[in-house]
This record gives sequence, structure tokens and C-alpha cells, in this order.
Amino acid sequence: MQIKTILGKITAMLVFAGLAYSCTPPSSSDKLRVGVQVGPEYKLAEAAQKVAKEKYGLEVELVSFNDYVMPNEALHQKDIDVNVFQTRPYLEEQSKNRGYDFEIVGHTFVYPMAGYSKKIKSVDELENGDTIVIPNDPSNLGRALLLLQEVGVIRLNDNVGLLPTAQDIKENRLNLRIVELEAPQLPRTLDDKKVTVAVINNNFAASNNLMAQRDGIFMENEKSPYVNIIVCRKDNREDKKVSKFVQAYQSEEVEAVAEKEFKGGAVKGW
Repeated sequence: MQIKTILGKITAMLVFAGLAYSCTPPSSSDKLRVGVQVGPEYKLAEAAQKVAKEKYGLEVELVSFNDYVMPNEALHQKDIDVNVFQTRPYLEEQSKNRGYDFEIVGHTFVYPMAGYSKKIKSVDELENGDTIVIPNDPSNLGRALLLLQEVGVIRLNDNVGLLPTAQDIKENRLNLRIVELEAPQLPRTLDDKKVTVAVINNNFAASNNLMAQRDGIFMENEKSPYVNIIVCRKDNREDKKVSKFVQAYQSEEVEAVAEKEFKGGAVKGW
């Protein structure tokens, strides 16, 4: 009798456990984990998250990053499924150096890089020996140098492509001191008495209440090749969740949020 009672209890426990397992909420595999930079671009991702849920029934989990290295590493390690933060030149440089095997699945916006200053109002006011600080990661460093060439501050060697380095500067008529720093540090240098101009990416500028069109003394034009992209791994390229998220991001709702947040500083890239 006692044995039957024990067996009955065990059976009941197993049945209960089975019911509990069957009632367990869907796993995280039913969600799409998306890596996004902190700052105003995060609000665009939130808008896409809402569209994905309402229009496509897709649950999107946003994972925030505050640097340029970890979003790709997290994607490579399968900690996230997609990231939205980089340009094609940056992706190509990272893939070459780190062996990533990623796929571009969509375009988002062009966020113009700009030069900011609290000391001058035009590049014409630059003086001999002034200091200009620029991002130090290869893609954005090259982008900054191309911008400085575009506004006539320096001249680069011919055929340098999209990834020139300081060694490619062939003319620096004002003997400007060009200093490379981590991108998140650049906005703070505007208060440094030794820094005349800081060339800053849009996301770090916007995070510090700087807008290219309003505050920049010079900026990229609409022909910039640096459109931001949506990236996944090749092994999840055909995942319908990925394509649904791309559709959600490339929506009128997200475009409207971009206009509100960036006030013309985000140019539609699709």
C-alpha cells in the first residue's frame, strides 16, 4: 500500500512536470535579438521593434552597445541575431581583420559625419598648428580624413579608396596636428583648450546634443557612401524573423521617428 502511494505520487509529479514543461513560455529562439548603439539610433530601433510586433507579430529584443567592436563580436558569438550600427566600409574592415562571415540584409540611413568646434565657425579660421581630433577605428578614421579632404583642409594620395590612413596625407598646408582618439571620447574634447575641431560620428554627436546640420562647421553631403546597414550571419540569412525585421526598420514609422530625432540629419538609404 505504501509502495503504491509512493508510486502514485511519483506518477503525479511526472505528469505535473510534463504539464509544466508544455506550458513553459516560448524560448528566446522565438525572438530576434538585435544589437543597437546607444543614443538616438536606439529610438529608431525601438520604433522598428514596435512595427515588427504590430505588423508582423515578431518579438524583438534590443541589446544595447556603446562601442563599435562588441556588436559584431556578439553577432559572431551568436549572442545576438542581427546588428544595426555600422557602414559597409567598417564591416569590410572588421571582416578582414577578425574573420567574420556576415551578410548585409538591408540599408537604414546615412548619418552625416561632421566637424564641430567651440573655437571657430569655419574651416577658413583654422590656423597653423591647430589640432583636429578624429576617430581612431580604421573605417571612421578614413571617413574623417576623406571629409577633411572634401572641405580642403588636407590632400590625400590618389586612389586611397574608403580607408585612407594618416600615412596617405600628402598635403597639410597648415601643419595641422591630427590626433586619433576613441570615438566616444571625441565630444568631450570640444572643451579641451588644445583642440580646435573634433570630427565626430553622428551617433556620438547626437548623444551629446550635437546635430550636424545645426552645430557642425562642416559635414558630409548627401552623396556619402557611408549608409548604415542591417547585418546578420550567413547561417541565419534565410530566417524569416530577419526579413521581417528589415521590413519593420524600412517603414514609414521608423522614417518619421528618424526625422523627429535627427531633424534632417538622417537621410533615408533604401
